[in-house]
Amino acid sequence: MKILVINGPNINFLGIREPGIYGEDSYESLKNTLKNKADELHVEIDIFQSNHEGEIIDRLQKAYADKVDGIVINPGGLTHTSVSLHDAIASVAPIPVIEVHISNVAAREDFRHVSLTAPACKGQIAGLGIQGYIYALEELAR
Repeated sequence: MKILVINGPNINFLGIREPGIYGEDSYESLKNTLKNKADELHVEIDIFQSNHEGEIIDRLQKAYADKVDGIVINPGGLTHTSVSLHDAIASVAPIPVIEVHISNVAAREDFRHVSLTAPACKGQIAGLGIQGYIYALEELAR
């Protein structure tokens, strides 16, 4: 089983950017946690991060061509602004995609309350820190 984890803008700044909201774990720590969990679940994992919308869309389309079995995505701020990213997620069906957010977006600024990308996903996990990624991996590995 192959699972792709996509992280959008600013996720590479975990531990630096607003640690009171996103926690003190670094992006490297997140990647190591994901790799360890993937090993435990006996799944192959590929972790991708970009601050550029087009690169994220290209990687989603490549996942379809690569016959990835599941995708975990944290679109970052693109969650609330990108119709193109919504369309790219929808276009890779039937690959199940789970949207993850480290913070509880529903408890934050009003503009973060609407996800344009979630309706194209199998589900959404928010507000559980990096543990949300683990839950998403476990769900996809089932």
